[in-house]
This record gives sequence, structure tokens and C-alpha cells, in this order.
Amino acid sequence: MAAPHDKEVVNEMAMSNGTLSRRGFLAAGLGAVTLPLLAGCSSDLGRTVASGLFGTRLPSETLVFWNLFGGGDGTRMQAMEAGYRKRYGADSLQATTFAWGNPYYTKVTLATVGNKPPDVAVSHLTRAKPLWNGDLLEPITDADLASVGLKPSDFAKRPWDAQRTDGHTIAIPLDTHPIVMFFNRDVCQKAGLLEADGALTALDDMDRFESALEAISKVTGGVAMTIPNVGGETATEWRVFWTFYNQHKGVSPFLSDNGARLTVDEDVFGDVNDRLQSWVKKGWVNKGLDYATAESYMFTGKAGLYLEGEWEITTAQSVKGLKFGMVPIPTLYDQPATQADSHTFVLPRKDRTPEERHQAMLFIRSMLDQSLTWAKGGHIPAFRRAADSAAYKALSPQSAYASAAEHAVYDDPAWYGGSGSTFEGIVGAQLGLVQQLAISPKDALQAIKDQLSVYLNTPSPL
Repeated sequence: MAAPHDKEVVNEMAMSNGTLSRRGFLAAGLGAVTLPLLAGCSSDLGRTVASGLFGTRLPSETLVFWNLFGGGDGTRMQAMEAGYRKRYGADSLQATTFAWGNPYYTKVTLATVGNKPPDVAVSHLTRAKPLWNGDLLEPITDADLASVGLKPSDFAKRPWDAQRTDGHTIAIPLDTHPIVMFFNRDVCQKAGLLEADGALTALDDMDRFESALEAISKVTGGVAMTIPNVGGETATEWRVFWTFYNQHKGVSPFLSDNGARLTVDEDVFGDVNDRLQSWVKKGWVNKGLDYATAESYMFTGKAGLYLEGEWEITTAQSVKGLKFGMVPIPTLYDQPATQADSHTFVLPRKDRTPEERHQAMLFIRSMLDQSLTWAKGGHIPAFRRAADSAAYKALSPQSAYASAAEHAVYDDPAWYGGSGSTFEGIVGAQLGLVQQLAISPKDALQAIKDQLSVYLNTPSPL
């Protein structure tokens, strides 16, 4: 899920100060800008994408779908796409996967400005809002929902409410994917932290949690909990910080006015990071580990706890002999909160017939109906009929952390923010240095202010 820092947004931002508007520039230069991108693709992928962007119009019965899913997510999405084709025909769907993060959203933007977007696209909820603000998405009406037997109450409240923008439905949520706490059962049992039924002892409350870290550390002879923070990893540090920051009651947004103002509560920022540094200094949390090594510590018993997105369930399940569980991150401050995002389906703005619009909604409904396939990869279904089903409740350990969706906290809206964004890269890098004990929380916040200043003072280029 994590993605490297991408410079495309910086380059796009620089173009916004000229006399030609961003949308006008993109529309004028779409062919010149996009064709070189296609040249870098494999021949098969290049032909597939080009046929939708520049070639002959696809048959009306073929729906064009773009997504950004790789790994286990990609495999499951392909299975769901096969389910759609089985129902509507082998030629009913043309699905294309692009690189995760900023490159994907740049392609969606370019194609939409040129009136050649896909019929349906995947978007993180946190990235859908900038697309909407750039007039790149069509609203989804209650009539659209009703045409395929859906209504707002069919969806989990947090993601549904979060996607509502300017009084409109701008995206249909497929899931909630929060950061969670993995635990090694053997290590936690030796530390006296498992109940008789095998469940992890509740670790809400700071004193209780820190006592658990100390007990686990005695078992491992080293760290108790790992958080990846080096090797280009910046997203996890942000997710951990945003979780604990929002567990403080009445805390201010990090960003306000769609990313135009930095409004982070500096005292809470310092408190959360001081606490993290104290865990590192006591040897309870790693000073510096990359993504793969951090999770391998939990897998091999070198640590008892591991903080990461629930999507790593697939990796954990592949480790032979590993006994593990997953729970929401404990509430250490005033209230439950967990950093999360949601994968959603959006309708990029384009000329559509009523039949094409209904076809898009049928595709989305087909994907929702296959939510249990998606849930096996760790994501919490946003479609209530799946989340409330006996089949989902029987999934283990998925159902054990399902309550995290009720306390999901999304990143603040900003044209340079959201999952895999420039914002997460800048802030996460400084938080990683804090964990490494390389800088103080105060210095980290100053660096964040300095590095974000250009984005705060630049209007959205969309």
C-alpha cells in the first residue's frame, strides 16, 4: 500500500502560475503528455490503454474500468472482474491496472480533462475529494443508486458520510482499510497477555499498554512492537501518528480550508511524538526498520506487536507456522480513533448516455455484491449486507478488528493530500526521523511547516 514520494504533483503545481489555466493546459497538451507515458508500458498494456484513450470507440457493451490494485488486492479484484464478465459476457469489461499513488491519479486527471476517461475508476476516498473539487467527477444521485437497488443506508456510516461533499454523493465506498495492531500469539501468551479464549487482553489505557510493551520486551529480549520507518517508508509513520493524534478529544485538523492552512495542534503533536520517542529509548519500539523487516520481527517472534495496515493479513497468512491475531489499535488517550482510508468507485466526468450510466452502476453493484471476496484480503466491507453477514463474521481474524471502521479518521482534504500523496511523504519522513531519535518533535514540526509552505500557498492545479 505504501508508495514512494512522487514528483509529478510538484511539476504540475509549477505550471499553475502561468496565464493558461491548469485544465486548459492539460486539455491542450493531453496527447503530447500522455503518449510518452504509454510508450513506457509493455506492448499489451499500451495497446489496451490506447484503445480506450485514442483509438476507435469501444463497443457500447464494453465497460472501461481503471484501478490501482497490485499484489493480493489485484488478484482479488481480478476474480471480482471475472464475476462481472461471467454475468454480462466475456467482452463486457476492459479492466486496466496502473501504478499506485500519484501516477495513477495523474492519469485519471489527464484522461478526464481530455474527455477520454474510463467509465468507472477506483479512487481512495481521500483522493476523490480533490478530483471532485477539480470538476473531474460526476455526482452519483439517489436515482442512480435506486436503479441498481441501492440506497445510502446500505453503506457503513463513516465512509459514506466522509465521501459526501457539497451535498453530493461523489463516490461509492467498497471498504474501510484502517491501520491495525497485529500480534504474535506465542509471544503474547508468554507475556501473559492472552485470555483463556485466545483473545488478546484489552490494552486500552496508556498505563496498561506500556505495561504490555514492557512484558513483551522481557519475552523477546528486545523490541516489543515494530513500526516501519526507514527505506523510503513514510506512510506508516503518518498512519500511526494520525491515529494517536485523533484519540485526543477536540483536537484541531492538521490541515484546513482544503489544504490552504496548517492548523495542527502543536501541543498534541509534541505529546504524541514525545511518547513515541520514550518507547524507542526504552527499547520497546524499533529505532529504524524497513517495511519488510518490521513485519518479519513479529512473524518470527522477535517482537510481539506490529502496527500496519490490515492488508498485510495476506503476508502473515503465508508464513508457515505463524500464529497471529489482529485487533484495532488500542485507545491510549481520550477516545477511539484509527487512521484509515476507503477504496471507492467514482464516475469520471464524461459524456454518457442513460444506458452507459446505468451500465456503470451495474458494474459497481456487481463489485459490491462480491465484497466477501474483497474482505478476505483484510479490508472491512463498506456494504452493510456483506459486513453484517454470518459469512463475514465467521472470517478470522478479519472480524476481530471490524469495529475499527466505526472510528475511522480520514486525512484532511487537500489537493496534495490523501493516500500515497506528497503530504504523507513530507510529514511521514519527518515523523520517521523522530522515531529514529534523529530530531526532536519540535524540529520535525518546523521542517514540516517549511516543506509544506509552498503547497499551502499554491491554489489547487486541478
